[in-house]
Amino acid sequence: MRDIEMAVIADDAVPLAGTLTLPEGPGPHPAVLLLHGSGPMDRDGNSTKLRMDLGAPLAAAMAAEGIAVLRYDRRGAGDTPGDWRTAGFTDNRRDASAAVRALAAHPDIRPDAVGVVGHSEGAVHAMALGARPDVKALVLLAGFARVGEDAFRWQGRSVSRTLPAPVRLLLPVLRALAERQLARVKTTTTDVARVARIPVNARWMREMLRHDSRTDLAAVRVPVLAVTGDKDLQVDPADLDEISRLVPGEAEVHRIPDLTHLLRRDTGRPSVGSYRRLLRGPVDPDLLAQVADWLGRQLHETPKETSAVKRTAPSGGSEAAQ
Repeated sequence: MRDIEMAVIADDAVPLAGTLTLPEGPGPHPAVLLLHGSGPMDRDGNSTKLRMDLGAPLAAAMAAEGIAVLRYDRRGAGDTPGDWRTAGFTDNRRDASAAVRALAAHPDIRPDAVGVVGHSEGAVHAMALGARPDVKALVLLAGFARVGEDAFRWQGRSVSRTLPAPVRLLLPVLRALAERQLARVKTTTTDVARVARIPVNARWMREMLRHDSRTDLAAVRVPVLAVTGDKDLQVDPADLDEISRLVPGEAEVHRIPDLTHLLRRDTGRPSVGSYRRLLRGPVDPDLLAQVADWLGRQLHETPKETSAVKRTAPSGGSEAAQ
């Protein structure tokens, strides 16, 4: 495989610096766009406080299947100019849409065989791209199927249950404080606001809290692979059932034992306190193989009409049962 630099020109002319990884052999190739989670993520899913290191291993797994991968630095991250705190949830969505257009127009890429892989926030944006005529398949890694505020509150309850016992004693006070801060953010009108003296991306938060991903899922017109770990503390694994119900066509869902939101497996009790340890290890290789195999079958196929099929994995494993 080989990497080439590729800048995506956003709708407002901001150049989103990125990397296009091409597989061996002559093109044009099928391709996927990789969309990362929230925050100032670079093309590999890394920020100063969190290193997902998802971009390179996913690109390698896809290249082995003969599929190219485009990934880019978000606004204000890596080599892309701007301030990530002023970028809204809808800005991130428009940037993802521009990246799909650029990928489909690249001379080394088959415009009839472009897919999207999204993780966390990226999965939610991928859902919106599933109605586009230039997208042929979606992979949703830890994406929520509900209103953003409901997802945010579920995450807070989930994480709080894993906190040490002395901290849990303070939860009533902490929850009351969090409610006041959330109410404060919802009444802001600026891109950036100070909450507890810390500058936060207020516009992104307001837009995310209002967003209902179920509307996008109901409009998807391409095959979907949705994967969430049963030890995900940030997204409810039960949302897989809603994804399967809402997607009109083929939807294959998997609830993976021991998989966390970080796309690493943890055999112990899930906790955000284990994140640093988990991130020292690689992204789960079985997950990468599963995603690459599924996309290989979707994007290498000759375009044809397919019948609607629902596939749901049994809760105790990751194999699909039709």
